[in-house]
Amino acid sequence: QVQLVESGGGLVQPGGSLRLSCVTSGFTLDYYAIAWFRQAPGKEREGVSCISNSDGSTYYADSVKGRFTISRDIAKNTLYLQMKSLKPEDTAVYYCAAGPPSLLFKLCILGRGDVGSWGQGTQVTVSS
Repeated sequence: QVQLVESGGGLVQPGGSLRLSCVTSGFTLDYYAIAWFRQAPGKEREGVSCISNSDGSTYYADSVKGRFTISRDIAKNTLYLQMKSLKPEDTAVYYCAAGPPSLLFKLCILGRGDVGSWGQGTQVTVSS
């Protein structure tokens, strides 16, 4: 059974940093691609960053490029999202998701389709 559990969210001031974690089970990170998504109140879910299972290649949304870093520890079955220079517009519930790379990257980059494995989400609030 595939499970994903996010943690690390919280309240942070603008310009601050947070590191999100997503502990996975039921599959290995070299089998499925994995990604971070976020959804702010009243807005559609958007792909933040995704990482390939095969070669570790990454994608970042323009809105987070240069500020966020996605990484994975295959031995620990854990995905991370290091977030720096946080802005109020980064406020959202952040979710991790896993799936076949063709499906996950299509969802992450284009917002089309879906994958079946999602975590419960962790709230990130950027406010002074």
